Amino acid sequence: MNPVKVGLLGLGTVGGGTANVLARNQEEISRRAGRGICISHAAARETEFPDVDTTGMVISTDAFAVVDQPDIDIIVELIGGYDPARELVLRAIENGKHVVTANKALIAKHGNEIFAAAQEKGVIVAFEAAVAGGIPIIKALREGLSANRIEWAAGIINGTGNFILSEMRDKGRDFADVLAEAQQLGYAEADPTFDVEGIDAAHKLTIIASIAFGIPLQLEKVYTEGIGHITQEDVGLAEQLGYRIKHLGLTRRTDKGIELRVHPTLIPSRRLIANVDGVMNAVLVKGDAVGPTLYYGAGAGREPTASAVVADLVDVTRSLTTDPGNRVPHLAFQSDALSDIPVLPMEAVETACYLRMQVDDRPGVMADITRILGDQGISIEALLQREPVDGASDVSVIMLTHRVLEGQMNESIKRIEALDTVTGKVTRIRLETLDSD
Repeated sequence: MNPVKVGLLGLGTVGGGTANVLARNQEEISRRAGRGICISHAAARETEFPDVDTTGMVISTDAFAVVDQPDIDIIVELIGGYDPARELVLRAIENGKHVVTANKALIAKHGNEIFAAAQEKGVIVAFEAAVAGGIPIIKALREGLSANRIEWAAGIINGTGNFILSEMRDKGRDFADVLAEAQQLGYAEADPTFDVEGIDAAHKLTIIASIAFGIPLQLEKVYTEGIGHITQEDVGLAEQLGYRIKHLGLTRRTDKGIELRVHPTLIPSRRLIANVDGVMNAVLVKGDAVGPTLYYGAGAGREPTASAVVADLVDVTRSLTTDPGNRVPHLAFQSDALSDIPVLPMEAVETACYLRMQVDDRPGVMADITRILGDQGISIEALLQREPVDGASDVSVIMLTHRVLEGQMNESIKRIEALDTVTGKVTRIRLETLDSD
């Protein structure tokens, strides 16, 4: 049987890794797929790649020419970003070609349009590498857990943010200092906004939620909060209270709708996911039948991500002779069975909270604060007051609250910050136990 011909768009970090993995493991991959898989054409800005096995490839700088090659069966899009990736993918679909992509931003923002086009043309769009790099979380959710009603999923799905918080905890370093090192090491871009502000994680969480709950992709409804305001003091206090701070993406099914949020989160130190450090990723999924399951591994990197790309190539190759109606749906649920269950606004989400504030060291201050919280029905689980530093007239007060609606907590914080006895802003970090209940 003739090998499946692949057109590769992008020969950078992941594209080069994909070419190398495919060449190195060609015999094993062919045995798994049932036929050979070869990259016949590639598009890249450069034409020389000393560390990439380009044997047998025709390399050009014109990505659209590759997409239009009539004898190519599968297009692998590894350019990234929204444009021209969207146009290239839609053109490939229009040409009747299957698509493999690692582009989480493209899928999160334009996936509904892309999957509709693929459904109409009877082709596959595979995107395992778009979420958590080499961890097969898409396949786990879409196939391995298909017997379950997924209740929630929570993930450390951005390695840069996890590296920063791990260094702050382990070495007592400040956010800005660790961010600078992350940029030097290549973990963070020169503009780190997508990583540290949670945008990258929001793209991935959008995809996870859609597959977990059978809802359309809704990137614009993800509540997103970064880690730039987290101090070394917060990290140390969390540890003292038995928690670790992680930049968590969390989606949960409730009676009122779907929670969809990315923010710093206190997690009990005893949880396995709380002990995922450095640039590693992990996703914890709770199904009604299987209970909690944890998926851990490299969330980025040349060959870990290439591993997922090549796995998608194998899956697509296996499915080439399958009737389109019998293939695994793109978003796990049949396209005409997606749910219109609403995504909840953040004000309607209920979480416990860590609060840190600087207050005057005099009688009556705590009574005013607890009265404000009590007016909103917020009860305190733990309270810690630190000693004044070098004779200062104010002290740090730390509280852990029981679960409360976000809207009620927002109002309480607004009123607390208005007190003359409170200096500056109140730091609020949400808290999740992530237990099996």
